[in-house]
Parts: sequence; structure tokens; C-alpha cells
Amino acid sequence: MDLHRYLGGTTLQSLKLATIPTSSSSRFAFQPIHKTPTLDFRLRYSQSKKPPLPHLIGALSTSSAVQTSSDTESPYNIGGKPQWKAAIDFKWIRDNEEAVAANIKNRNSNANLELVLELYEKLLNLQKEVERIRAERNTVANKMKGKMEPSERQRLIEEGKSLKEGLAALEENLVKLTDELQREAQRIPNMTHPDVPIGGEDSSTIRKMVGSPRKFSFPVKDHVQLGKELDLFDFDAAAEISGSKFYYLKNEAVLLEIGLVNWSLSEVMKRGFIPLTTPEIVRSSVVEKCGFQPRGTTTQVYSIDDTDQCLIGTAEIPVGGLHMDSILADSLLPLKYVAFSHCFRTEAGAAGTATRGLYRVHQFSKVEMFVFCRPEESEYYHEELIKIEEDLFSSLGLHFKTLDMASEDLGAPAYRKFDVEAWMPGLERFGEISSASNCRDYQSRRLGIRYRPSEPVTQAKKTKPNLAPTQFVHTLNATACAVPRMIVCLLENYQQQDGSVVIPEPLRPFMGGLHFIAPKS
Repeated sequence: MDLHRYLGGTTLQSLKLATIPTSSSSRFAFQPIHKTPTLDFRLRYSQSKKPPLPHLIGALSTSSAVQTSSDTESPYNIGGKPQWKAAIDFKWIRDNEEAVAANIKNRNSNANLELVLELYEKLLNLQKEVERIRAERNTVANKMKGKMEPSERQRLIEEGKSLKEGLAALEENLVKLTDELQREAQRIPNMTHPDVPIGGEDSSTIRKMVGSPRKFSFPVKDHVQLGKELDLFDFDAAAEISGSKFYYLKNEAVLLEIGLVNWSLSEVMKRGFIPLTTPEIVRSSVVEKCGFQPRGTTTQVYSIDDTDQCLIGTAEIPVGGLHMDSILADSLLPLKYVAFSHCFRTEAGAAGTATRGLYRVHQFSKVEMFVFCRPEESEYYHEELIKIEEDLFSSLGLHFKTLDMASEDLGAPAYRKFDVEAWMPGLERFGEISSASNCRDYQSRRLGIRYRPSEPVTQAKKTKPNLAPTQFVHTLNATACAVPRMIVCLLENYQQQDGSVVIPEPLRPFMGGLHFIAPKS
């Protein structure tokens, strides 16, 4: 599930994570619960088959920034001092002012482009003045090296002192102006793919429709009623222990969660993804660098009092930070990870029958895919990620549709986003079960993740080639399995007239061979 639309303002900062071993391959033995062969996967950092290189659609995502609301302070503390800086291409923003302005409007962003350009112009002028004063000070210093009359030396000393004091004031103003420019520019959202529909969520278009709704010959129950009759959940006890929107899973529902996690991990690993478990507490700056806002009255992030840390809302955040402030070798790309984690969301403002039961909760398990790749390959891997999601949900026999999400529903980091919504007969509607986003270089410019192309650059009149300049990688993320909503889909779609629920065949080996969940006698 996509987190960007939910994290609308919260609290966070920066975390160094353990690096993945750099060996060319690793073996992972995966053993399901019941009498199934061990799956032996060889995972490689570089693929044996290189993907085709799709056409490059301009440097649209060079204007990287965070979309914020008026009640946020990110990425600055109360004193206004920046905690980090994004590598924003201000010249590109200025040269493409019309396109950036249209994009801000299409995304319904509150970014102030006019102020950004005004501050940038002031910054350029101030930098020129600082350089001019520095040059004058150096000239005075050089004059004082020679022989001269004492009166002349004293005059130069006074002039040098005056220049030094003036330069210090200018440099202080330069720092403040740079910070203000960063703060405003980071509100500018990523650029948008030219094929993205313009407008709100209702403007999203259907890319694919898979299957058809199951026809029932008996009254359909929703997952809450099914869970109660089959003794699978306990919402009441969880509400007493933790509060509303928490739950206990019981009996076969526990096996179903573990089975879904193991099945989705094994399926994605077959496609060359490296498995991870991640920290579930991260620094606020890492969350901000990934494009989320941790402060504000409508936050979806749980922050930890008296610390700069918070609970993650998706594994996208710690996986995105895995190679923070790194230069990756070209031979390692693409880096493809599949991460299991628990996720925590405040779900501020969420209410109503559409969110009852397991559909919208504060804590859940999720399997998330994440890709670091070369810029020219990100659209290829975006299609690969949505194809993986569609294959997983098709194999479970779900009826679903894939949507190309409209501009106002993308969230600040996404260049393009595909959502998958599955039919939930008990809720009598489609519900989002996953998303796949291409963020291009929006996150990598904040996280400081680059790669160095392997081809050297040869310059004229030089016999030895120079190393190619580094470039920012592109990042993508997609949900393989958001467990609670998958449980909702499976219970409601596979319910039987006698009150039992059939387990889809792909999950049975991961649930001890269980074929169905029967009512308790």
C-alpha cells in the first residue's frame, strides 16, 4: 500500500543501516511449514539479462522536493537550522519554470515556486558579492607582503579589517538565505510522467481489469463476521489492551499471516530480489529524505517522545536508507530488495464502515519490494514491479483492477504510481491492496545515493581516460503483500455456504497443508 498519501505531516531523522554483503551471489534456503521441497534461490546483484533501455523522458525529476503543509517544519528544527540538504538542481527549476509551475498546479501542491526563484536569484547575487569581497581581501593581503610606509601599512590593515567584518556578515546572510531556499524548494513535488491523468483520485484510469466478481448463491458475509464465527480475530480484547484499530489474530488466521509472508517472499525471491528484514524504528531525517512529512496535526507517523526517532509506516523508508550517502558501483545495479517488516500508522481522520475490521489498522505486517537502478531503466523496472504484483494476485484467484493514479494522488515523491484494487464482496467495493511507484531521482537526491557509470570519459589532449562522473540512481517501491487486506480479500472471496473458507492452493504448502478453515464445533 502506498504510504505517501497517508503521511501528511509528522516527526523523524538519520539512520545508518547494515550493508548487504558484496559477494556476487548468496544462497537462501526457504522451508515452508509442511512437507514441501526446500526452495534454493541464487540471488545476483546484476542480472544476466539486461533489460531494454526505454526512451529517457527528460530530466523531469531533477527538481526534487518535499510537499508539505503549513503546519510542518521539515527538514528544519525549531531554531531553523537545516538538518540535511537535498541536491536540488535550482538552475533546472529556473530554466523550466513554466513546466514546474504547471506540475505544482496539477498536483494541487502548496509549493511557492515564485518565492523559490526569488530566493535563488538573491542567492546568486549574494554569492557574487561574497566572491568579490574575498578577492578584495586577498588583494589587500598581497599588497601587505611588500615594503611600504608605516602609514600605508596601517591603512591596509584597517581596510583588511573592514573587509573581514563585512565578509563575515555577508557569509552569515548567505547561510541563512541558503537554508531558506532549501526549506522552500523542498516543498516542490517531483515532476510527473506525461501519461499520468491530471486531477484527483476519480481521474485515475484503469490499466487492466483481471477476473470477475464471484457469484454467490448465499448471503455474503464480510470478513469481520467471518472472523468472529471462525474465531480468527479479537478486536475487543485488542481495544482494551492497545486501543481501537488494533487486533489479535487467532488460530488459522495466524497461519494465514505467516503463510502469506513466506509465500510472497519466496515468489519475489525467485525473481532475483534480495530478502531483508529492517529496523522498525528510524531517524526522522531518513523519513523526510524519502519524501514523507513527519510533523503536523494530520500526521500518520508514530513518533517517540524525547527522541529524533519514530516507527516506520512502510519498509520503503529503512530500505531506501540502506545505501544512504553512498556511491554504488555500476556493476551492482540494479539492486532489488524484498523486505518484511511490521508497519505502524496513526490513520488520523480514518473512520466509517469502509475502514472497519482489518481494512485500516494501526499495526500490520507487509512485504515490500524496492529497486535501485540506473536512470534509463526505471520505467522498465516500474513495469516489472506491477507485473509481479499482478502475477501474485492472479495466482490467488482475486478479481482486481490496476490503476494509473492521477496527479493529485501521487504524493510528492512519485513520478508515476500504479495502484491495485481488489474486489472485496463483503465490503461490496474495490479496496486498495498494493501500489507501485517510480520515484526517479527524487529520493536519491535527498539520501545521497549515486552510482558511477563503468564507461570512462576520455578528454582531448589527455592520454588517460577520466572516471565517469557520478549520477543519482532512480528508486522504485511496490507492495508484494499487505497482510491484513490480503486476509480481508481471501476470507470474503473464498467463503463457503457452510461457513468455512477455502485456502487458495498456492498458500497451502505454507500453511502446513491446510485446505480450508472450518467453523469450530
